[in-house]
Amino acid sequence: MNINKINNLSLPLQRLLAAILPVLFIALFIFLVYLPKNEELDNLNTQLIKLDKEIAISETMIRKLDALIAENEALQKKLAKLKEQLPEEKEVSMLLRQISDLGLQAGLEIKLWQPQTKRTDPGGLFVEIPVKVEVLAEYHRLGDFYSQISRLPRLVNISDIDLMVIDKSGVVNRGVINAKFTARTFASVSPKEAAAVAAQQIKK
Repeated sequence: MNINKINNLSLPLQRLLAAILPVLFIALFIFLVYLPKNEELDNLNTQLIKLDKEIAISETMIRKLDALIAENEALQKKLAKLKEQLPEEKEVSMLLRQISDLGLQAGLEIKLWQPQTKRTDPGGLFVEIPVKVEVLAEYHRLGDFYSQISRLPRLVNISDIDLMVIDKSGVVNRGVINAKFTARTFASVSPKEAAAVAAQQIKK
C-alpha cells in the first residue's frame, strides 16, 4: 500500500479508509484464523466426549469382567466340591464297598445287596446307580448306619425304606428290625455318555 497515494486522498476518504482497514483485518482474522481454529476446537471437543464415553464403557466392562472372573472362580470351587460328591463311575464300586463296610461296622447283618440298572439323568448331568439292600439290625445300630452314610463326602440317598420288627427266628415282635431300602449313589457322566445324551437331545 502506497502511503503517498493515501495522503493525497481527500480527508473524508482517508477517514473512510482508516475505518475500513481495521474491519477488513478483523474480518480476515475471523474467517482465516478464528473460524477454522474454532471448528477444529469443536471437533476436538467432540472427539474428547467420544473418548470419555468409550473410557466409561471400558471401565464398566472391566468392572463386569472382574465380577465375572470372581463368579467363575466361585463356580469352579463349587464344581470341584460337586465333583467330590459325584465320583467317576469307576470309583462307585469303591463307594458301594465303603457303604457295605459301614453296615458291617455298625453291626448290621446284610441279607441282600443287589445293584440295580444304572440310569443316566435326562439332562446328561449324572448317572444314578441304585442298590437294593435288606439288613437285620437292632434299631440303634440301624440309626447309626444311616447317620454314618449322611456324613460321607460322596452323595448317597437312602429311599424306599421298609421296616419290620422281628426276632431272629423270623417272628414279628419288638426285637430286631428287618430293614429294606434302596441306596442310591450318583456318578459323574463320562464324556462319551455326555456326547451321546447331547446327540439324542439334538435329534429330539
